[in-house]
Amino acid sequence: AEYLHRVKGEQLLEQLCVSPSKTHPSVWEKSHHYLCPLIPFLFPRSASDTPTVLLNTFWSREPGCDSGFGNLLARQLDLRGLRVLAACLTEKGAEQLRNQTSDRLQTVILDVTKTDSVAAATEWVKERVGDRGLWALVNNAGVGLPSGPNEWLTKEDFVKVINVNLVGLIEVTLHMLPMVKKARGRVVNMSSCGGRVAVIGGGYCISKFGVEAFSDSIRRELHYFGVKVSIIEPGNFRTAILGKDGLEKHMRKLWERLPPETRESYGEEYFRIYTDNLKSTMQLADPRISKVTNSMEHAIVSRSPRIRYNPGLDAKLLYLPLAKFPTPVTDFILSRYLPRPADSV
Repeated sequence: AEYLHRVKGEQLLEQLCVSPSKTHPSVWEKSHHYLCPLIPFLFPRSASDTPTVLLNTFWSREPGCDSGFGNLLARQLDLRGLRVLAACLTEKGAEQLRNQTSDRLQTVILDVTKTDSVAAATEWVKERVGDRGLWALVNNAGVGLPSGPNEWLTKEDFVKVINVNLVGLIEVTLHMLPMVKKARGRVVNMSSCGGRVAVIGGGYCISKFGVEAFSDSIRRELHYFGVKVSIIEPGNFRTAILGKDGLEKHMRKLWERLPPETRESYGEEYFRIYTDNLKSTMQLADPRISKVTNSMEHAIVSRSPRIRYNPGLDAKLLYLPLAKFPTPVTDFILSRYLPRPADSV
């Protein structure tokens, strides 16, 4: 580290990637593979040469949305020196992000559920990237609620989540793909371990399974264009995806709107235990969300990004094994997490 600091950064990096005779051999050997692809990111020649990332920062309209993956990633990429185009749902969220970052970061208002908004954001991005194209598209916008036992939900509950998490992601990607192809860049899609194993009812896991399928298909199609597609599958992390009011209020609302016959078939005890289990899961959520944003950053800047990233111990030790077990085994394990309804056989 002391040796690296004695030489100007750009000169040293270029030497490390070109000629071992000009630098300490051991440093060259260890650094060549990792530092060579980072020269354009760390030392861009001009603003127009800086790789550009379009990032859907967050979806929540709540004041706590500044704690999510997208907001933290935007700040990380800005510190790295990349040019970040951050798509925010509200002007308040956009202003908060601008106040926390450098002038390299620009914001645009984007509602991924509205075609007009997506089209306007696309034109805005085109004006800023020009002929160089878009190096990375990061689809991060997402919602978690309404979720719960499927019978407690309506069609509108499913549509609300799927429109943001899946349909919106697809539409944004289709609009931005020509610019990504031009740069031979990256698409980074936020999925979840819930996209590998359905751990809760509602549109969330359905939408994440869809994100997995869409990402797999475009990865194969875009391979010949030099575009790489990565999927982020985090475990249980503490973000604002469940909104400000919390799970208990959400579950109470679902329960109270059920027909009396349905409530009777499940029983008050089922509602209480189900809600307590969800609250316990959220309380155990990992607050170190940088584990997720570091994976996203790697997918953006690495010469060889992974196809799938699984940040979180629970992702690696619980959810992924559950996804690979025989279905009867997974059913047996997950059904033990659910309470027994009043009318069970």
